Amino acid sequence: MGKQRVKFTFDENMVKQPVIYELGQKFKIATNIRRAEMSEEVGWVILELEGDEPEIQRGLEWVSTTGVRVDPLGGDVIDG
Repeated sequence: MGKQRVKFTFDENMVKQPVIYELGQKFKIATNIRRAEMSEEVGWVILELEGDEPEIQRGLEWVSTTGVRVDPLGGDVIDG
């Protein structure tokens, strides 16, 4: 079981879409929202993903196809 921290950035076309919900439904990945900020026009979410590494990678590739920007993060965003 692996863990990965990522940042999703949503533009106004995607900000109302249930991408994080769908990620957890389509793939065997536990999603833990660590920090977020959303408005009507733009938003970002920092997530901790837990699951098998290949499953996490498949999930992140799927998220990228939706138009959401995916950036890897390191460290603990809450402690830092």
